[in-house]
Amino acid sequence: MRKNSIKNTRINNEVLRELSNIIRGEIKDPRINPMTSVVSVEVTPDLKLCRAYISVLGDEESQKSTIEGLRSAEGYIRRQLASSINLRNTPEIKFILDQSIEYGVNMSHLIDEVNSNINDNDDEE
Repeated sequence: MRKNSIKNTRINNEVLRELSNIIRGEIKDPRINPMTSVVSVEVTPDLKLCRAYISVLGDEESQKSTIEGLRSAEGYIRRQLASSINLRNTPEIKFILDQSIEYGVNMSHLIDEVNSNINDNDDEE
């Protein structure tokens, strides 16, 4: 099976959806921030490993504690994933912190500041 095959894409989307549901609704760990989202999922073609990219809205301490909480609940999450998705192998999940959404929000604020400064300078002239 090729890496970008239709079957692999379908599996990635299904795992993404189920993983989001499990993290949002079934895990009661207080370390996990309620503003946690699964950005993307990459399941290897042999279904042995899954890289889940997680975005956490909050400070750095909140992000670290959320990743720690997810790593400690990895067995439970994998078991729930196995019961909800019928796959030959249930992949081992590796949680990776993804800060692209936070980076985009910061860049958007910087662009807005620059635009407001340009507009203020135009009004003065």
